[in-house]
Amino acid sequence: MYRSHVLVCGGTGCTSSGSAQIAEKLKSEIRRQGLEKEVAVVKTGCHGLCALGPIMIVYPEAVFYSMVKPEDIPEIVEEHLLKGRVVERLVYQETVGSDGIKSLKDTDFYRNQHRIALRNCGVINPEDIDEYIGTRGYEALGKVLTEMTPDQVIQTVLDSGLRGRGGAGFPTGMKWKFASGNRGNVQKYVCCNADEGDPGAFMDRSVLEGDPHVVLEAMAIAGYAIGASQGYIYVRAEYPIAVERLKIAIGQAREYGLLGKDIFGSGFDFDIDLRLGAGAFVCGEETALMTSIEGNRGEPRPRPPFPAVKGLFESPTILNNVETYANIPQIILNGAEWFASMGTEKSKGTKVFALGGKINNTGLVEIPMGTTLRTVIEEIGGIPNGKKFKAAQTGGPSGGCIPAEHMDIPIDYDNLLSIGSMMGSGGLIVMDEDNCMVDIAKFFLEFTVDESCGKCTPCRIGTKRMYEILDKITKGQGTLEDLDKLEELAYYIKDNALCGLGQTAPNPVLSTLRYFREEYIAHVVDKKCPAGVCKSLLTYKIDPEKCKGCTLCARNCPAGAITGSVKEVHSIDPAKCVKCGACMEKCRFNAIYKD
Repeated sequence: MYRSHVLVCGGTGCTSSGSAQIAEKLKSEIRRQGLEKEVAVVKTGCHGLCALGPIMIVYPEAVFYSMVKPEDIPEIVEEHLLKGRVVERLVYQETVGSDGIKSLKDTDFYRNQHRIALRNCGVINPEDIDEYIGTRGYEALGKVLTEMTPDQVIQTVLDSGLRGRGGAGFPTGMKWKFASGNRGNVQKYVCCNADEGDPGAFMDRSVLEGDPHVVLEAMAIAGYAIGASQGYIYVRAEYPIAVERLKIAIGQAREYGLLGKDIFGSGFDFDIDLRLGAGAFVCGEETALMTSIEGNRGEPRPRPPFPAVKGLFESPTILNNVETYANIPQIILNGAEWFASMGTEKSKGTKVFALGGKINNTGLVEIPMGTTLRTVIEEIGGIPNGKKFKAAQTGGPSGGCIPAEHMDIPIDYDNLLSIGSMMGSGGLIVMDEDNCMVDIAKFFLEFTVDESCGKCTPCRIGTKRMYEILDKITKGQGTLEDLDKLEELAYYIKDNALCGLGQTAPNPVLSTLRYFREEYIAHVVDKKCPAGVCKSLLTYKIDPEKCKGCTLCARNCPAGAITGSVKEVHSIDPAKCVKCGACMEKCRFNAIYKD
């Protein structure tokens, strides 16, 4: 029995900033101090506050150390683990109160969260099946196999109101019901999409890295419900930690008899294999994903027939994403009413968002459906540097930009669709007054152009033409007629593209045209970028009232565009200026500005 447990984040974010070295240094120092029988080091998944990594939490005190460096470890071991004195300089400052260290759940980042899909992330060792079992893991699978019929399982999922967390929000129980016919007589498959290409993929990866067994358990439950004996997890090869932990989890589950033949002595057989993807965005679309699993180029297929009728290897197939599956065991254990009690009338439960952009607390947040955008941005995230919130992009490249006027809208599937955006798999990018919305639309469309599979003309050619128009506008060469053409083309692509990814590709353009049309007009008519982002429309100038003639700007100009003698007002030659911004960055008197 250990008196202290030190949880070190082993998710991708913290690993990339050196948490593996910190864990090894920690173990070494604990041995040096003779504490190896008193203190355990546990490598966990992501804690959510990714901007503060590497992260370390010491229990039972629940002291949250952030931005830990290897050189900090001897002090933490000596002072905290040996002498019981918290190293306050390394503690996440929001947890430090006048009456001592407060709980993480009382901080701004965690206070409004309710963790279901992420409940074990950052809490257990994802490479130890016994720790998952210790949190009631595989209990839901045991319950369905010994106490419930397949139809009862499907009805429970239907009654919960769970909708797919990977895109359009189709009712999960309905999808399972469509595929459930003719059990025992037809080969069927259960697939997991862990390869989504938008920021929501960060959430999927974090669950796979921090709680891989929850996905295995949920897929086995789905297999029992529809009558399938084989599952596939389609995961990006670029996620090495997730892939490795999935391999470990599958091996452990097979060893414990939780995958394979005659699970729980019920006569139910179900196994899972991995299929590695190459990171193609189009493989986030279900038919393209299945085509890729079959060994072919990932391209979407026309629907109908839908995968529930004719999917993987032309057999009935269900496909859900990681977050959807992560909710299933808790719904089975706690009941449909428990899950349905959270959220809004048509969107039940919680939703995980990968919060990024112009925000203080970058990371993963899980909130009840119906939480307002304002709560997420102002209370959980926090906009830095006193900047004014301008827009939030939800749904990744397929989503839209939500302006400040809609900050108080409750976040759910239908509300987001009504204002020109979508839930997607959970990306939420915050933008402030320094973001140009025309440039943002161009950024997302460039991604779509690069990732188009090329199978249908509207997506392959149409998105390219849209990008060219946006590029023309950001260079100051656009016309008002271009705006009409851009909008017309966007609606044509929405109506005629083959798959959901092509149909939603114009959303960033349409939403910015809808809410920020004045910025487009400024680019076209005034040849100005109000946010000062589009280089072709910028001119750098020097304020003669502020310039001290220090020559620092001239010495740092790579193009020799700045002239002036010492202690005399300088000037910038616009013909030579390459608009790199080096002069503005170096000026100590704020004398240089963009016009």
